[in-house]
Amino acid sequence: MMIDLNADLGEGFGPWRLGDDLALLSIVTSANVACGFHAGDPLIIRRACAAAVERGVTIGAQVSYRDLAGFGRREMDVAPDELAAEVLYQIAALDGVARAEGGRVRYVKPHGALYNRLVRDPVQASAVAAAVTAYDATLPVLTLPGSALHEVEGVTTLNECFADRAYTPEGRLVSRREPGAVIDEPDRVAARALRMATDRTVEAVDGSEVRVDARSICVHGDTPGAVEIARSVRTALERAGVRLEPFA
Repeated sequence: MMIDLNADLGEGFGPWRLGDDLALLSIVTSANVACGFHAGDPLIIRRACAAAVERGVTIGAQVSYRDLAGFGRREMDVAPDELAAEVLYQIAALDGVARAEGGRVRYVKPHGALYNRLVRDPVQASAVAAAVTAYDATLPVLTLPGSALHEVEGVTTLNECFADRAYTPEGRLVSRREPGAVIDEPDRVAARALRMATDRTVEAVDGSEVRVDARSICVHGDTPGAVEIARSVRTALERAGVRLEPFA
């Protein structure tokens, strides 16, 4: 068995720091680096890319709505051509920095409200796909099983699952506005990740079983205790004989 472990990184801004990028980069196999629209400034982005390259961690572009104040977690109605241009801008910017540090962007992961919107909105999904294919049609995009992105021609998609997020019976993520949407107990998150990797299922909030069939597992870098959570996940997977390896 083989699985990728990804986390969101580079999400500070100016003097504000969010999460421990260096510690997480010693645990995960792929890093979703913020591109400046929901978090991240040029120096933080460059340091995150340099550290990822040094540790052999795959770099992905974590694209989002232009929403620094809301951390990219506020849904927005953006015209398709504008959204495509903004996503293209983010990918190109991050890839330029990554290449300067000896790496490159190898996948794309939408962030926050954009991520969830693409699951159900074929118009915005097509706009994001158009940006990705315009830059590099070989770049895969991480999304949920059943996402509208899977229906867009010309773009490569890969399923991911979230060890630290609650699921609805329909296989979507419970809104962060709801209690219990984020799971921060390391042992519980690790057990969920192991089940996702081996059984390809997760328990929804109503107790039902949801199929995930994912190639990558996400743990959020901004969750309290994120490093301990990620380390618990990696340890549980390795002890079960699951090989951690980037998908890109």
